Amino acid sequence: MNGTVPAIPSATSTGITLHAPAPGWTHEADVVVVGSGVAGLTVALRCAAAGERVTVVTKARLDDGSTRWAQGGIAAALGDGDTPAQHEDDTLVAGAGMCDHEAVRILVTEGPDAVRRLIATGAQFDTAPESGEILLTREGGHHRRRIAHAGGDATGAEISRALIEAVRAAGIEFIENALVLDLLTDAAGRTAGVTLHVMGEGQRDGVGAVRAKAVVLATGGMGQVFSATTNPAVSTGDGVALALRAGAEVSDLEFVQFHPTVLFLGRDAEGQQPLVSEAVRGEGAYLVDADGVRFMQGQHELAELAPRDIVAKGITRRMREQGTEHMYLDARHFGADMWEHRFPTILAACRANGIDPVTEPIPVAPAAHYASGGVRTDLRGRTTVPGLYACGEVACTGVHGANRLASNSLLEGLVFAERIAADITADPQSPGEPVIPDPSTFPLLSYETRFEIQRVMTRGAGVLRSADSLRQAATALEGLYDKAVDELERDGKTAEPCVETWEASNLLLVARVLVAAASRREETRGCHWREDRPDRDDEAWRRHLVVRLTPGRTLAVSTTDTADFPLTRPETEQHS
Repeated sequence: MNGTVPAIPSATSTGITLHAPAPGWTHEADVVVVGSGVAGLTVALRCAAAGERVTVVTKARLDDGSTRWAQGGIAAALGDGDTPAQHEDDTLVAGAGMCDHEAVRILVTEGPDAVRRLIATGAQFDTAPESGEILLTREGGHHRRRIAHAGGDATGAEISRALIEAVRAAGIEFIENALVLDLLTDAAGRTAGVTLHVMGEGQRDGVGAVRAKAVVLATGGMGQVFSATTNPAVSTGDGVALALRAGAEVSDLEFVQFHPTVLFLGRDAEGQQPLVSEAVRGEGAYLVDADGVRFMQGQHELAELAPRDIVAKGITRRMREQGTEHMYLDARHFGADMWEHRFPTILAACRANGIDPVTEPIPVAPAAHYASGGVRTDLRGRTTVPGLYACGEVACTGVHGANRLASNSLLEGLVFAERIAADITADPQSPGEPVIPDPSTFPLLSYETRFEIQRVMTRGAGVLRSADSLRQAATALEGLYDKAVDELERDGKTAEPCVETWEASNLLLVARVLVAAASRREETRGCHWREDRPDRDDEAWRRHLVVRLTPGRTLAVSTTDTADFPLTRPETEQHS
């Protein structure tokens, strides 16, 4: 280990930025929100309601974020007999000893009212026709029915619709088709805005800058670092990479959740894969092998509804034992009516790929799904860089620990978005003039490098990991990086600045961090599975790994003293 994290770390800018043209236009705002999922749009609405000038920047269209792909629902203690304490217990068990207890307590106690405010915003959840009460289902790791859903299996799409309508009605400005590049800071190191590249022609195009006193990263995940993922194509780790270059800390990046039941489309399938929601198992579907044997029985008290890391490992083990590439999810007993009304999205996806779940089992295998780690924040969403916040999947609040509990992600986005908005609106500070960084010496990678990164990560840092596989992955990634550095330093050449090369460069940076952390964590815990270290080791490893990018472009890895995070700011800076 490289030592422990100090109680109050100080962020130091790396001086590293992506190679890009100088900004050709400038826009002024109080708050810039990067991302248009549940986290980003909730921050935007709450800040705008408090009188802040808000600009939302999104990489594609407003409705193209990860939120709209969420099928299962949003978890909260809304049902009779359920309590926040029970929700807390399930979250802590799933997190495998790595959750920040206070963060979890905040999530489960503030969650129910946050969901009610979402409903007041316009989100329409499925309700019982007689009573009008919200229908609740179960998912993996939950001992009670507490998952509210919409459109059967289209919860994310409904939440996205409601929030986008509210943002438009509030007159909040947004910039679509814009990739955020780097953070702007003033001479004191405080956030002063972002640089970004707008794709296409319009009032604003090319590289520009949005100046603001606060920047909220809500950029989603980094699933595209692997060959097969449930994440959309835009999930290239841009927020984590930006934060690292800005000097912020990231944590728990080794804990990548592989969803157990992703529709298997063949060994060579790449890119975004169709998800078969955990709610299908929550309603009674079985995991079986080719012989129809329910192999999860006896592995966990909840069988198919065990936490995701346990189910993913169970499927992977059975696949290895039998020398097959997938298992099956059998829900033929649902019947056509239930499939058509409760899971219309999944039914359509299966049939589009030649599988009819009404009459045959669904072939499934694990695929990269969710980053439990990310940019380290405190309980108000603040990173170690003043004025820079992170929320949603890009953040590491300590809620998820080593393995996210099903359907806690949308709730985390809601709860911590509201906390971020409260902190921003209570902070009167304004930054000074942005400091113009020196020309970047950080090389860009060719577009084709993206696919090599994905292959390296899938082979060496996927569901199953070992010291040897991670060593090979690290060597390959460093080789890609060193080649680009050599070409830049020797010939002054780097890949042409464009969205594809910026994305590839971001992917390489987050891949390096993930592999460095996974190599350091010499145990199996949650969704981090080391074949060579099969046991959980609380004495040595019930603590977080924290990674920074140094000005020398190397990675500095340290550990926390406990499973709870230290502060990102002195107590005197905590707003009342």
